[in-house]
Order: sequence, then structure tokens, then C-alpha cells
Amino acid sequence: MKIQSVAILGAGAVGSYIIWGLSKKDNIRLGVIAEGDRVRRLKESGCAINGAVYRPEVWTPQEAQGVDLLVVALKYGSLPGALESIKTAVGSNTVVMSLMNGVDSEELIAAQVGAEHLLYSFIKVTSHKEADGYHFDPDATLGVIYGERFAPFESERVEAVRELFTDSWVNFRVTEHIQEEMWSKFRLNVCNNLPQAILGAGVGCYQSSAHMKAISDGLCHELEAIAVAKGIDLSKVDASSRHGSLVPPATRYSTLQDLDAGRHTEIDMFSGALMRMGQELGIPTPYNEYTYHMIKALEEKNDGMFDYAAKACDLTCAK
Repeated sequence: MKIQSVAILGAGAVGSYIIWGLSKKDNIRLGVIAEGDRVRRLKESGCAINGAVYRPEVWTPQEAQGVDLLVVALKYGSLPGALESIKTAVGSNTVVMSLMNGVDSEELIAAQVGAEHLLYSFIKVTSHKEADGYHFDPDATLGVIYGERFAPFESERVEAVRELFTDSWVNFRVTEHIQEEMWSKFRLNVCNNLPQAILGAGVGCYQSSAHMKAISDGLCHELEAIAVAKGIDLSKVDASSRHGSLVPPATRYSTLQDLDAGRHTEIDMFSGALMRMGQELGIPTPYNEYTYHMIKALEEKNDGMFDYAAKACDLTCAK
């Protein structure tokens, strides 16, 4: 098996890292899947990454059909609306890697295309968007971690992806404990990503404040209890998966970036998913319930729900 064509669905922070990383490979076709106005915008403007503009091909789902590797790099809220596009692009031999946050996107995709297409994976990259596009530190980026869920772990497609990433700019590592490592990243997201989003402060808040550390620990203990109940042994993970990329204390992770930009977040995939799992398993999740409702309320605030001054003005202006 040899990967000669790669399609990326989602050209945001995560997708940009893969576009950048594979752009130096001259023996593959690299394309971004887009529809509607995004086709024109991507063809005209390209993808601005780390101060440069990259121009992968732009394909509709139909044009991408049968691609060797499909990389799904969407925000969680965009996945339901993209499942039909994924189904269209996947051919009989297509390998699908979801680099989305959370621990259930593979199941949602597999329900559409078949579990045999999924090669489990995740990514560790800290990026942010500026006026001139997405930025990240390549040297501080741990990159893509992937592997088969079950033996044989050194499968043909694992080797094909290894060959693809070798001599590219994509940092990567193969693991025999992919499910445990995905849950380890999930733990990092829930415990480090969410509390700072409520406070509105950089990631250094966990070292500066015992109160923030207590909230993070409470979220962590609930997640770990659910992992144990589901048979996920987090002690199996590689030491490098127990922490994120090295970042300055002012760093704002994705949930806070979303709130800063007035966007809705991926809280349904984080605390929302843990609340559902906790209910199914009979495990209380009070820290996650509070966090879920607080971040949902912050989304509502961004939407203008609590702009009472403007509403009062509308009601009391003289005619």
C-alpha cells in the first residue's frame, strides 16, 4: 500500500498543520475538500500558515472520491453536517484519520463509512489565528499520534502513513495503545482547556492559583473514574502523551480562543460527552456539569442573550 493522494477536510488550525507539513512532499497529490463559496475562497486566497501562503488543490467531495487518505480536521460541531461529504469521498480503499478532539468522532464516522476505514489518531498542536492566518511553533509541536486499535499493530496502512510522514514536516509517533493515548489527550483538554476558558486567563493560571488547580483536578478525577469504568488503562500511555506541547503561560487554548472570537465551543464533545457517559455508568460528574453549563452560558453571552441594557433601551425609548 502506498499513499499517493491526501484529502483534508477542515483547513483550520489542525488542518493547516497537515497542509503545511505535507507541502514539501512532491510525490503526492494534496487537496482540501470544500463546497460552495469556500471553493472559490480557497482557490483565490490559498491557506495562510506561519506567514506564508500554501496552495493545495481544492476538491469537492465528489472530486476527492477514492482518495488514498482522508484527514478529518473539523470542529466537533461541524461533523454532523459533514458526514455525507465524508461518505462521498471515501472509496473502497480509503484510510480515514480523524484528528478531531474528543473520543467519539471515529464512531460517528464509522457509522457512515464502516469501521474498517478508520485508523485511530489524534494530534497535539497549539496554534492560534492571527490576521495573516494560522500560526504554530513547529519545534514545540508533538504532532500526530496514530495506531491500530487491535493487533497486528504494524499493519500495512500504519506503515503507509509512516512512509507518508517520513521526510515531511509532520511530527508523528506510532503507538500500540492508541485508545488510551486518545483518552490521555482528552484528559488534557478537559482539565486544562476548560477551566481557563471560564476564567478567561492564560494556561499559567493552573500554577498561579490553587483554586484553578482544584477545579482542574476535580474534572480530572471524574474523567479518570469514567475511563476506569470503560476499561481504559491510562497508565499505558507514553510519557509524552501525559502533557501537552510546551507553551508560554499566557497561552489560550482552543475553547478560550473560540469564546474570545465569539464562536461556539466544543464543550459538547468535552464535558457534554463525560456527562452522558457518567449517566450511563452511574458516575456523578458535578465538576463537568458545572463547567458545561458555565461555558454554554458564556456562549449565550457572546450571542447577546444578556445584553439587557440594549434590550431595556428598545423597550423604553420614547416614540
